[in-house]
Amino acid sequence: MPSRLRGAVTYNRSTMGGSAGIRVIGGGLAGCEAAWQLASRGVAVELVEMRPLVGTAAHATSGLAELVCSNSLRSNALDRAQGILKEEMRRLGSLIISCADECAVPAGSALAVDRVRFSSRVESKLLALETVHLVRAEAREVCGDGVTTIVATGPMTSPAMSEAIRAVVGRGFLHFYDAVSPIVSAESVDRSVAFEAARHGKGEATYLNCPLSKEEYERFVAELTAAAVSPTREIAPGAFFEGCLPVEEIARRHPDALRHGPLRPVGLTDPRTGRWPYAVVQLRPENAAGTLYNLVGCQTGLRWGEQERVFRMVPGLTEAEFLRYGVMHRNVFIESPALLDPFCRLVTDPRIAFAGQITGVEGYCESALSGLYVGLNSFRVAEGLDPVRLPECSVSGALLSHVTSARSGEFQPMNANFGLVPPVEGVAKRDRRAAMARRALEAIDEFARSVGCGGAG
Repeated sequence: MPSRLRGAVTYNRSTMGGSAGIRVIGGGLAGCEAAWQLASRGVAVELVEMRPLVGTAAHATSGLAELVCSNSLRSNALDRAQGILKEEMRRLGSLIISCADECAVPAGSALAVDRVRFSSRVESKLLALETVHLVRAEAREVCGDGVTTIVATGPMTSPAMSEAIRAVVGRGFLHFYDAVSPIVSAESVDRSVAFEAARHGKGEATYLNCPLSKEEYERFVAELTAAAVSPTREIAPGAFFEGCLPVEEIARRHPDALRHGPLRPVGLTDPRTGRWPYAVVQLRPENAAGTLYNLVGCQTGLRWGEQERVFRMVPGLTEAEFLRYGVMHRNVFIESPALLDPFCRLVTDPRIAFAGQITGVEGYCESALSGLYVGLNSFRVAEGLDPVRLPECSVSGALLSHVTSARSGEFQPMNANFGLVPPVEGVAKRDRRAAMARRALEAIDEFARSVGCGGAG
């Protein structure tokens, strides 16, 4: 047995106790959100989380709802699908969004959080409910017989639980590889080079921007693409998730791919020159105190020593102190369109539901939304009511509809995006996003009134 499993408590039928009304396996964003939706409505919940008894390749703490990749939940603006999704979740009474709002750190038009405070806030709110019983143990069975179970084990499901899920679903997992960005200390960033600015001046100027000239950019790309990678990077072509590509993988696609992607300088004026740089590496505050900064869009699978060498080539980061290195990790998800009904329940056993990234939604908010949806419907079924579907004209409803009905055999993880939402007819192109946002929020408000949603505070 691997050393990280020593002392682990195995959780199976013989150790359940039988007192829980509904069992939630996994204490990430989806699991916590599902547990909240149930427990806040008076349903007894047994929440099973394997950490710290069993670790993962990406988690660093034992806290519930730990954010492992970035501290950003992406855009808060209502002209972005991500922003509409967050507002929909606020109106549906999301615990995760409520806690994110409370623990926000300045990030322009994005919603970013102090991840330590955020995890602590989610955990304290959830465990303050008398109807929640937290079990620290490794679940090794999907116990659907006699007990309603929500599987929210996430993209880093343990090997034992993966085998249990495989046995239940009757077919193999799909997988892709995800990456995490490095974090540096704020005091190690050279402020004579890095300048504060938000893109196009939107929001507070809380980002630090490290500008690169054409020559500096070309040298950086050359070293980045030649740098040694971690052994875990022996990955089959096509196994990366396009929404979270390693920065070195983007650079290999085209010499200008980075400066038109995560290193794009558009809307950022260098005060020393009065012009946009040729390229720019942005740093975003990682905590409320502003002592840590995340290298935005620089998720990587380079060896740790290579990360220091290559990223210190960026002007402003020549003396950077790396407090966390970027890492690659394997994510798993099921072929949801072939396995789940429209309510994310296993077609072959509706007492087993799946929530979060294991269903193929990709992103923090998307994962939490899935937990909200499954938790709400699990409550309704427990009360003898029919499950309900979110309106498909909403970003939330469109995403979940896609996850459960996409063409089987071609299913890949999906973020919330406007491409999933039915278009608004008869509206000028410049007004379409505003019209889509208005229509979505009106539909969500009506849905929330009809099912009694709202209020996570």
